[in-house]
Amino acid sequence: MNALTISLDSVIDLTDEQFFQLCRQNSDLRFERNAQGDMTIMAPAGSETSSRNSDLNADLVFWNRRTKLGIVFDSSGGFKLPSGCDRSPDVSWILKERWESLTSEQRAKFAPICPDFVIELMSPSDSLKVTQAKMQEYQDNGARLGWLINRQDREVEIYRIGKPVEVLKSPDFLSGEDVLPEFILNLEEIW
Repeated sequence: MNALTISLDSVIDLTDEQFFQLCRQNSDLRFERNAQGDMTIMAPAGSETSSRNSDLNADLVFWNRRTKLGIVFDSSGGFKLPSGCDRSPDVSWILKERWESLTSEQRAKFAPICPDFVIELMSPSDSLKVTQAKMQEYQDNGARLGWLINRQDREVEIYRIGKPVEVLKSPDFLSGEDVLPEFILNLEEIW
């Protein structure tokens, strides 16, 4: 199933609380909202993509356990970005001090913060154009580093604040640069 985007603005204006409850009551689906309130409904990832997402998440979790620099989130974690959209990156990370600046109430729902680092791993049914727009949205909302991993074309797009997107063809590894010091992602298992 491809993602389905619907516009609700002329029918209903969902509050953040209503959107959160809608997501909880339909946990077999993934929901996101753009800044205009259009809602995207996505089926769960296929098994192969889910396995690759787990590998990505595990690598980041192991690095983070060693460094204790931040908090790691999987694809089920939602964030309310400054632009007003609600997004759930496949893998994300927030600097510990930024996360701890949120109240416990803010952390319990879709935290009103943009992750410092995000990964989107394209599924076979994902649109490159839509995923690129999502990556740009993360960058525009403050993500310091983002990786769009396109397994089908064996490409990685790297998003950095204030810099043009860098495209790497079949890289063996990726560096977390100054955002994730000493983090190296080996892409052998991902390709």
